[in-house]
Amino acid sequence: MELAHSLLLNEDAYSQLGEVPKAEFIFEWLRYLEKLLIATSRNDLKEKQKILVEQLLSLLNSSLGPPTRKLLAKNLAILYSIGDTFSVYETIDKCNDLIRSKDDSPSYLPTKLAAVVCLGSLYKKLGRILGNTFNDTVGNILKAMKSAESQGRYEIMLSLQNILNGLGAAATSCHRDIYKAARSCLTDRSMAVRCAAAKCLLELQKEATFMWSTDLDSVATLCFKSFEGSNYDVRISVSKLLGTILAKAIISKHLGAAASRQSIRKVSLEEVLELLGTGFLRGSSGFLRASGDMLKGTSSVSRDVRVGVTQAYVVFVSTLGGTWLEKNFAVFLSHILSLVSQSHPKATQTHIDTVCCRRCVSFILRATIGGLLGEKAQMAAAKIICQAIWKQKKVVDAVLSEGNLETRFGSTDVSASQHMLVCALQELGNLIHNLGTTAAPLLQDSSTGLLDSVISVVLHPSISVRLVAAWCLRCIAVALPCYLTPLLDRCLERLTVLKSSPEAVTGFSFAVAALLGAVKHCPLGIPHGRGKIIMALAEDLLCSAAQNSRLSAQRTQAGWLLIAALMTLGPAVVSHHLARVLLLWKCVFPASPKDLETEKSRGDSFTWQVTLEGRAGALSAIKSFVCHCGDLLTKEVIQHLLPPLPCAVDLLTQLSSILKSYGNPLKTPSVVYRQRLYELLILLPPQTYEGNLCAILRELAADLTAPDIQVAASTFLLPPLCHHDDLLILSPLLQETDHRFIEEQLLLGNGVACGSLEYDPYSIYEKNVEGDSIPKPLPPALSVISSAAKLFGFVCAHVGETQRLLILEQLTNSIKHTKGARQQIVQLHTVSSISNFLKYMAGSKGSLASEEMRRLALTLVMGALESHNPLLRCAAAEAWARLAQVVDDGAFTAGLAQVSFDKLKSARDVVTRTGHSLALGSLHRYLGGVSSQHLNSCVGILFTLSQDSTSPDVQTWALHSLSLLIDSAGPLFHVHVEPTLSLIIMLLLNVPPTHAEVHQSLGRCLNALITTLGPELQVNSTSVSTLRTSCLLGCAVMQDNPYCLVQAQAISCLQQLHMFAPRHVNLSSLVSCLCVNLCSPYLLLRRAVLACLRQLVQREAAEVSEHAVMLANEGRQESTPDANIREVGLEGALLILLDKETDQRLCHDIKETLNYMLASMAVEKLSLWLKLCKDVLAASADFAAVSCVDTMQEEEGDKGDDAPVLTTRNDEKSHPFINPRWGTRVFAAECVCRIINQCENANSMHFDIALAQEMKKRDSRSDFLVLHLADLIRMAFMAATDHSDQLRLSGLETLLVIIRRFAAIPEPEFPGHVILEQYQANVGAALRPAFTSETPPDVIAKACQVCSAWIASGVVSDINDLRRVHQLLLSSLTKIQAGKEVPSHLYSESASTMEILAVLKAWAEVYIIAVQRHKNHKQTLKTGTCLEDSVKSGSHSPDGLLDLVCTDLGTLSRLWLAALQDYALLSLPSEFAAQLPAEGGTFYTAETTENAKLHYYNSWALILHATALWLTSTGFVVADPDEGASNLSRPVTPTSMCQGSSSRAAVKSPEEIYTDRFHLILGISVEFLCSLRSDATMESITACLHALQALLDVPWPRSKIGTDQDLGIELLNVLHRVILTRESPSIQLASLEVVRQIICAAQEHVKEKRRSAEVDDGAAEKETLPEFGEGKDTGGLVPGKSLVFAALELCVCILVRQLPELNPKLTGTPGVKATKPQILSEEGSRLVSASLVILSELPAVCSPEGSISILPTILYLTVGVLRETAVKLPGGQLSSTVAASLQALKGILSSPMARAEKSHTAWTDLLRSALTTVLDCWEPVSGAHEDLDEVSLLTAITIFILTTSPEVTTIPCLQNRCIEKFKATLKIKDTVVQIKTYQLLHSIFQYPNPAVSYPYIYSLASSIVEKLQEIDKRKTEDITELQIFQEGIKILEALVTIAEEQHRSQLVACLLPILISFLLDENALTSAPSVMRNLHDFALQNLMQFGPQYSSVFKNIMASSPALKARLETAIKGNQESVKVKLPSSKHTKHSGKNSSIQLKTNFF
Repeated sequence: MELAHSLLLNEDAYSQLGEVPKAEFIFEWLRYLEKLLIATSRNDLKEKQKILVEQLLSLLNSSLGPPTRKLLAKNLAILYSIGDTFSVYETIDKCNDLIRSKDDSPSYLPTKLAAVVCLGSLYKKLGRILGNTFNDTVGNILKAMKSAESQGRYEIMLSLQNILNGLGAAATSCHRDIYKAARSCLTDRSMAVRCAAAKCLLELQKEATFMWSTDLDSVATLCFKSFEGSNYDVRISVSKLLGTILAKAIISKHLGAAASRQSIRKVSLEEVLELLGTGFLRGSSGFLRASGDMLKGTSSVSRDVRVGVTQAYVVFVSTLGGTWLEKNFAVFLSHILSLVSQSHPKATQTHIDTVCCRRCVSFILRATIGGLLGEKAQMAAAKIICQAIWKQKKVVDAVLSEGNLETRFGSTDVSASQHMLVCALQELGNLIHNLGTTAAPLLQDSSTGLLDSVISVVLHPSISVRLVAAWCLRCIAVALPCYLTPLLDRCLERLTVLKSSPEAVTGFSFAVAALLGAVKHCPLGIPHGRGKIIMALAEDLLCSAAQNSRLSAQRTQAGWLLIAALMTLGPAVVSHHLARVLLLWKCVFPASPKDLETEKSRGDSFTWQVTLEGRAGALSAIKSFVCHCGDLLTKEVIQHLLPPLPCAVDLLTQLSSILKSYGNPLKTPSVVYRQRLYELLILLPPQTYEGNLCAILRELAADLTAPDIQVAASTFLLPPLCHHDDLLILSPLLQETDHRFIEEQLLLGNGVACGSLEYDPYSIYEKNVEGDSIPKPLPPALSVISSAAKLFGFVCAHVGETQRLLILEQLTNSIKHTKGARQQIVQLHTVSSISNFLKYMAGSKGSLASEEMRRLALTLVMGALESHNPLLRCAAAEAWARLAQVVDDGAFTAGLAQVSFDKLKSARDVVTRTGHSLALGSLHRYLGGVSSQHLNSCVGILFTLSQDSTSPDVQTWALHSLSLLIDSAGPLFHVHVEPTLSLIIMLLLNVPPTHAEVHQSLGRCLNALITTLGPELQVNSTSVSTLRTSCLLGCAVMQDNPYCLVQAQAISCLQQLHMFAPRHVNLSSLVSCLCVNLCSPYLLLRRAVLACLRQLVQREAAEVSEHAVMLANEGRQESTPDANIREVGLEGALLILLDKETDQRLCHDIKETLNYMLASMAVEKLSLWLKLCKDVLAASADFAAVSCVDTMQEEEGDKGDDAPVLTTRNDEKSHPFINPRWGTRVFAAECVCRIINQCENANSMHFDIALAQEMKKRDSRSDFLVLHLADLIRMAFMAATDHSDQLRLSGLETLLVIIRRFAAIPEPEFPGHVILEQYQANVGAALRPAFTSETPPDVIAKACQVCSAWIASGVVSDINDLRRVHQLLLSSLTKIQAGKEVPSHLYSESASTMEILAVLKAWAEVYIIAVQRHKNHKQTLKTGTCLEDSVKSGSHSPDGLLDLVCTDLGTLSRLWLAALQDYALLSLPSEFAAQLPAEGGTFYTAETTENAKLHYYNSWALILHATALWLTSTGFVVADPDEGASNLSRPVTPTSMCQGSSSRAAVKSPEEIYTDRFHLILGISVEFLCSLRSDATMESITACLHALQALLDVPWPRSKIGTDQDLGIELLNVLHRVILTRESPSIQLASLEVVRQIICAAQEHVKEKRRSAEVDDGAAEKETLPEFGEGKDTGGLVPGKSLVFAALELCVCILVRQLPELNPKLTGTPGVKATKPQILSEEGSRLVSASLVILSELPAVCSPEGSISILPTILYLTVGVLRETAVKLPGGQLSSTVAASLQALKGILSSPMARAEKSHTAWTDLLRSALTTVLDCWEPVSGAHEDLDEVSLLTAITIFILTTSPEVTTIPCLQNRCIEKFKATLKIKDTVVQIKTYQLLHSIFQYPNPAVSYPYIYSLASSIVEKLQEIDKRKTEDITELQIFQEGIKILEALVTIAEEQHRSQLVACLLPILISFLLDENALTSAPSVMRNLHDFALQNLMQFGPQYSSVFKNIMASSPALKARLETAIKGNQESVKVKLPSSKHTKHSGKNSSIQLKTNFF
């Protein structure tokens, strides 16, 4: 193929190829040439143009396939448009000659067609350059058309369209001729020709004015004719033509064109509508001729004409646009409704016609109002519809008031109004449903009276109107949940009052049922009590039915309908009424067969009608129960359900005889009864009606073969039984399209009615499958068949073998014994039942054992495989494969395949060949790759069939089957890949484009092949490369196909290719193809585009986006995509599409695609994304509201921002988003939250304003989120204040995210402030509307969350500003104080539970924050850092906030405790359900328990924390403030926990109340922490731990835990689990803090016991005191019974996790011991430190013996941490873990137990061992000690020396080792170490006990003195050495103090010379460096202190050394003045010296 890539055709390479590769080669060359020509320069082209033209023209004769000739023509045109045009006339002449040729042979046809296509292409591209040649050309083409066959006519029409396009107005002279030719083609028998003619005429009407003026009528009639017998594509094309022309006629009137050309006839809107109406009502029979037929009443409009005209209506209005529709809506509506009024009896001649016409009218209204109008215009339209309803209502009222219904006039008027009302109500329902809560103003507008109008129509005489009115009420309730309960109440009230009117009983029961069906769509529900009312009413209706025969049927139906609808409320409601329902169910059927017999003998026609109605209703109710309350279907309930079933089946068997007796009136009720019974039996497990299986089966067989069925309803019976993929290919009508709603009618065939609500009133409460449109149940006669066929499958699978055989025999015979159409119907029913049976058997892994069964099944299926109905063949092929699957026997399967082979070889008819080819495919689909020889034969046969060009059907089915084969054969198919691919390419290049279905099947095959090749496609070998090129070539051919579904296949093939070999797919051309089809009118093509886009953006979103914008900017003519991409990018175009699209699956894909794009590009394209979201949100925001709150302080460019937004109203062009729907706005708000999250994950700069501004200055292109804060706030505000509740929720959520992310960002310009402060007004204004009285609970709950987050964020510091938001929370608190006592009027009780808990949670959060701030404030005051700036920022606010909350704390604490008590009850396991209070808790009712649990689960944690804080603050001393004067109607304290009697509660003492509260909080916490669910949030766990901390902060609860050891142990074990299961450091730290508090509590308890024992036994001997603390006298600690043991376990767990080296098991192994010390992470350090604190506290909890047991462990761990983390840090710092271990060590060593008599000896031994361990750390093992920090270890030794009793450290061996360590350390060169060592020695030397300190002084003092003298000699100037010097002097001074009198003089004598030597004289002092000066000051100061202290020694020395004396005197005299001045500073210096030598973090000594 590479050889094809050249400018001129490579003829050598070409001539060497075979037939198929030649065609491929040419196509590839032409594809390449097209790209090359555009890129080649004009001069290069001119050189080769002549040869190129010759090559191209020579190809005309080489019989090219359709795609190739199209490309050839395109290239010729491009060539001439770029190069010279002088030879173009010759080319045109040549083409004309080819067309004139008399050769009519088939082989010459491609040449003619290629010439036609070339002419079209040349004229289109070159247009008027070609001068007057066009007259001859057009004439020639038109002449050729007369003798052309369909393919020729098709190409000629398209060619003429191109010629017209190119010439424009210049072709006027030929317009009439072309018009005549196209007219005849528009009614051609070939559908493709009709489509092409429509396109040609569409092009013609642009210039040919006569088409939309003088000839308008005839064009319309022509189009109507064209619709007759049309297919979907024709209807789309022709309706587009008709709609456009009619719109043009209207527009031309406005353009004033009429004035300039008088000849143009003016056409009014009325005339145009009349014209369309005529087509709709009379079809294509014309105006005059129709009248005769009309009089005879014979003609009926065919459905396809009606559907076509319907589409034309939509095109007509869409072309005129939304604004036009707004202006003319009233006229349009009255015209559309008049189509179904009685003034046109044709439309409503039969019920079937009526239903179809109503569908069409509904479709027109939905597509125009729903598709073109924005939300405001839709509301205006709803008002106009409302007026229409009132108008019809008045007509009916007038008739009814005359009271004489029998008059002819009255009844016509009533029925005239009924269909108009049905359409109007249906549209009104849809409108409001889609508007959602934005429709609120519409319903509140009293002038419209919308609700009244709908409710008034509920009483209409016609049942269909009553039903649709009920449906409309349901739509209103779903859209506006706040109306659900009021509407329900109103209907129930009317139903009760008007019980004696039949219309009211049915009408209002429909309404109530519909509203009950709406409840499941409204999460907030309805009050629980309504269920009782409805049940009582239903019972009443059923009981009173017999009283009045005029009403019995209606009341019976109404009663059961209400019960059935009630079941949809689910188990929670139904469980209360179940017993009564089962009783009614039992009573409705006779108790025994005998009773049934007596019934039969007694009844008459009317009583049977009522009885059947009642029993059918009961069956429906039970079916509804089984569907919606599966949880209640226990064995016991099933036992109650069963008894009436046999009787119901008995009645079924008797129905035929009853029918014979009473005739026709019972026909419908009996069918309905059958259907209901079958539906119920399908849902019940067959075991429940085992005894009746045979009887049921016989009835089913009779039903399926009944002689009176007239209608073949294959289209609803078979599709569920066929495979989805087969349907798409084989039955184009079944494809999903935007017109499915009306196209469905054509599918069903003329005799069958479409579904409509009045066929089954019970469907009104069902959940609707298809989104928002009305349910469409089929007529009972049809639905009973589909239920019977389905049930047959279940029953037949469960009966015995003999029964089965009998039934199958019966079915086979009934087919044999019928003829013609009847036979077809019976066959259809039989096959669908057998298919169901086989499907069920295959699903339940059953098997067909007997030969006879197989034979019968095979006969039945085989017959259907050769049926003329394609759907039946399809279902039979599926059944054929299922049969093989069920039999599961290789030989049988092979036999089936062989049957098909034989048939295919011998048969020549299309039916057999298609059926059996699909059968082969299905066999493979269900049984995988059948053996390879089968595969080869299959492939061979299918290859042959797929080349049968005489029958496109055979080709389609064979290719489809081949694709199934490829899919299922997998790797086995590899052998056949190449031949298959070349077959596919050959067919793609040669099959005419008119056979779209063949191309579609080819696409499926190609797709399957690509999947089979899979990742192999990436390989670069020659063979794979050839395959890949062929695949791409195939895709290119399909992309050029004119049919959208083929293009969709091409896209999905490219999508597959892109998945497996992304580098080889040209992304730019793929994206351009996707963008062009983004707004295609074909649903399946749009779906394919989005599925592909979704895949592409997951990998390369940025590239896709760039390609789309580049393509839009190039904007070449043929492929201009949706114009919006240029302005708003692909992202914006997708958002606009999302707004217009109605298909749910597509919307989901668009959202997914946008989410992927946002995830990968939001951060890079931040401004674009934010602008898109802002445009969507602002486009429909209420500007009055926005501008009034924009108090952005000095927001630059603010006005600039606002101005364009405000002007967009008028100028539609400038604003791409015109009135987006609320759903799109909600999505935009969600996108804003996602963008913030993306930025958070990307870069912290997005949240740092100073940095962001800095970066922005450096590079203006860089963009950061924080710079868009004003926009974010504005968007959140716009969303939060919208009419739509969903949008308000999204807006509040966005606001919450903004507050959480931006609260802490400081404002650089105003230090001490944060950037969010300036938006206080906006936040307040966004929240305020959510607290009005009519706000729904979910919005209030979200608003409370935002309020608390705003207060807690600390943004607002000023108390007055806080008060504003606080006021909102206060208002909601007042509202909820009534608890559940004040019933909620609108929503369910669980909704008010949600609201109450949300408010309490918000208050809890605020209170927690207030307490924290208060605490922090107190600490800052303590530490004295209350600097001025904190005062400036309003540092009074922490207390201010607390004060605000404290005023309501009394109320809050009560409510919190009540909520916690509720939560505690609800979280009890189910076995305690009986103990729960019967009436529910404080805030939930017993019936809503399940729903309430979730709300409690979401909010209990913060409430618990707040309650604990409150109890802490009162110290458990205050009983509830104003307990008596409670605002609650009953006191809610946990005192009434599980006791019913309030008397006992009242008697409780405060102590008991505290204990209850304490256990409540502790219980909830332990229960939660014990069994942490996987979905437990961090927030809950933390809050729970903080609550425990707060609780243990106060003495009283601590004493409770201290006294109850088991409780303490349980708590510790629970905390241990938390630490094990949760990795978060913050949670582990909080847990450790609680552990510490528990240990403290235990310590306090032990201390208290010891103290009281001492007081009591003061006189007794000390020895006899009992031992307190753990371990008692034995020292044993029992795991599980010991608090200390539990604490040790927990600490070890933490320590070993952070420092695995501490694990003795691990370190015991050789080679592991010497690990280097390490520094832990900050969190790790904090955890280790916290654990050490706990360890050091443990001995105090033990008895002396107990302390001995745990001491080794504690010391091992403490020393271990020291050893493992003693790392040298710069500047001699200690790591936090070392500091903690030293502190712990000090705590342990100073424990009283070390000195207690009983434990003293053991402690001493253990402490010595510990000291040895510390000393051993130094021993050099493999160099690990090098990193050890000597200072840490020396400090540890010093702590031992100073803290323990002397006998621990004074034993010589230890003492000597310690001294050695100090000596060694003093020798270390590191000055920092030396300074530290000196400091430690200083403290040892001063130790009061000489036995301890003297050995050190003896050993070390001399070396210190030597060091000082050495420094003295060197006169160093090194600052650190001088620090050493100072420390040394301090030590010597200390020694002087300690020394005995006789030795003191020697020491002073050593010290003084050293000090004096550092004094400087006056001259030296001025020039000396600062270091020396400092030293001089230090020495002088010490001398001044020393002299007086030891005067005698001082004098002696001065006397003996005059030099020293002189020096001292000089210094003193010379510096007399300066000393005075410098004394303070020298002190300062001394301090700074101290500070700079880094002290230990903690004072250990």
